Amino acid sequence: MLSYRHIYHAGNHADILKHLTVSQICRHFVKKDTPFFYLDTHAGIGQYSLNSEQAQKNKEFQSGIARLLEEDSLPEPIEQLLDIVREMNPTDALTMYPGSPKIVDYYVRQKDKLHLCELHPNDYPTLAALFPNKRKANVVKDDGFAAVKAMLPPPQKRGFVLMDPPYEVKKDYQYVVQALEDGHKRFPQGTYAIWYPVLNRQQANDLLKSVKATKIRNILLLELCIRDTEQERGMAGSGMIIVNPPWTLAKEAETFLPVLSRLLAEDNEAGYQVTWITPE
Repeated sequence: MLSYRHIYHAGNHADILKHLTVSQICRHFVKKDTPFFYLDTHAGIGQYSLNSEQAQKNKEFQSGIARLLEEDSLPEPIEQLLDIVREMNPTDALTMYPGSPKIVDYYVRQKDKLHLCELHPNDYPTLAALFPNKRKANVVKDDGFAAVKAMLPPPQKRGFVLMDPPYEVKKDYQYVVQALEDGHKRFPQGTYAIWYPVLNRQQANDLLKSVKATKIRNILLLELCIRDTEQERGMAGSGMIIVNPPWTLAKEAETFLPVLSRLLAEDNEAGYQVTWITPE
């Protein structure tokens, strides 16, 4: 269908959880001198103008990233994400927000490689223009799930795959699990991060059960809900499923998720979880 446009939701609570996770994984990768490979299956346009008509329609960023920028003394992982946002907004006005490719771009070195997939006919050229250097980033108008098969294992032998489909097609829930299985068979030492929405508790739990049924080991779950998950008011929260996470990530999440839950909550049912779907 390809009707989903992320710009309507840029900078909201789900972006914050996703981009905190991406930031922390990248920080881990660049601690070693050896290069790494990054595959983004649904890259979007890379960065978002918060002054655009689409972003201004619901202004979801105001209850997300803008709220965090008003706070002092936040946990280090949150501050590091905010540093990236501040770098994109050199004045006090919040006008730009990074997508996952720009978060990763903040960390990558000349020897690292990005492979960015985007199928939307309007978004692909915007993303390609943002990353014109093909030695650094390969931008393709391609099915990101298929790229998991095609691009793994990478020659760098270290890698991180982000899968965050819009789930506007219900089969995306099946496709993302199948892509994880395909990728893990080809590249078992890679790090995989799957973003998912919490539209209702049962749908999210079904996805988590499907991931557990793969019997892949070492899977961490981070989830943040800003309101009651049983109220039919759109996305109540989101989660990140991380295979082979950095060994520090669970501990770091225990510092930043309680803060996000408190600052971004919309009712007293807001909450978070840091759990292992399967141990190492």
